[in-house]
Amino acid sequence: EIEAKYTKKMQMLRDELDLRRKTEIHEVEERKNSHISELMRSHEKAFSDIKNYYNDITLKNLALINLLQEQMEDMKKRENHLEKEKADVLLQNKQLKEPLQQAQEQLSELRKKLAHYDKDKEALMNTKARLKVTQKELKDLQWEHEVLEQRFSKVQAERDELYQKFTKAINEVQQKTGFKNVLLERKLKGLLSVLEKKEVELSEVFAASNLDPGALSLVSHKLEDVLNSKNATIEDLQLQLARACKAHNDMLQTFEAKLAAFGIPLDNLGFQPLASPVLGS
Repeated sequence: EIEAKYTKKMQMLRDELDLRRKTEIHEVEERKNSHISELMRSHEKAFSDIKNYYNDITLKNLALINLLQEQMEDMKKRENHLEKEKADVLLQNKQLKEPLQQAQEQLSELRKKLAHYDKDKEALMNTKARLKVTQKELKDLQWEHEVLEQRFSKVQAERDELYQKFTKAINEVQQKTGFKNVLLERKLKGLLSVLEKKEVELSEVFAASNLDPGALSLVSHKLEDVLNSKNATIEDLQLQLARACKAHNDMLQTFEAKLAAFGIPLDNLGFQPLASPVLGS
C-alpha cells in the first residue's frame, strides 16, 4: 500500500511537472517566436534599404556611363570633322603655292582669297585650341569612367564576400546545433535507463527486506528526494534539447527565407540543410 501510494504520488508529481514544463516551453516559444519575427522584420527592412541604396548607385553609374559614351561619340565626330577641315585648309595652302606667274595673273583674285585665308587660318587656330580642350575633357571623362568601373567592381566583390560569409556561418551553426542535439539525446536516454534500473532494484530491495515502518518511511523520503532530483535533471535536459531543436529549426527557416529574398534557390548551395527533429514529436 505504501509503495502504491508513493507510486501514485510520484505519478501525480510527474504529471504536474510535465504540465508545468509544457506550459513554460509554450511561453518561451511564444516569446522567442515574437522576438524572431521582430528580428526578421528588422533584418528584412535593413536588407531592403541596402539593396535599394546599391540599386540606386548602380543605376546612377550606368546612366553616367551612357552619358559619357554619348559625349565621347560626339567628340569623335567633332574630331573627324575638324580633321577634315584641316585637310581642306592644307589643300588650300597647297593651292596658294602655285607658280608665281599664275599668281601674278590672278593677283586680284588671290588678294581676295588671302583675306579669306587669314580668316580661315585664325579659325583653324581656334579650332586647334578647342581640339586640345576637347581632348583634355575626353581624358578626364575616361579617367572618371575607369574610377566608376573600379568602384562598381569593388561593390560586387563586397556583395560576393558577404554572401560567402553568410553561407559559412550558417554551416557552422548547423553543425554545432546537430552535435549538441545528439549529445543531449544520448544523455537523456542514459538517465532514463538508469532511473528505470534503479526503480527495479528498489522494488526488489523493498520486496526482499523486512523494514520497520519508521525505517521504511525514512527510506521512502530519501527515495522521493532522489527521484525528484533525477526528474529535475531529466526535465532540464528535455528543456535544453527542445530549445536547441527549436533554435535549429528556426535558424533553418530564417536561412531559407533569406535565400528566397536574395532570389537564390537551395539547389545552388551545393548542400541540402537538414532539419533537426524535436524530442517527443
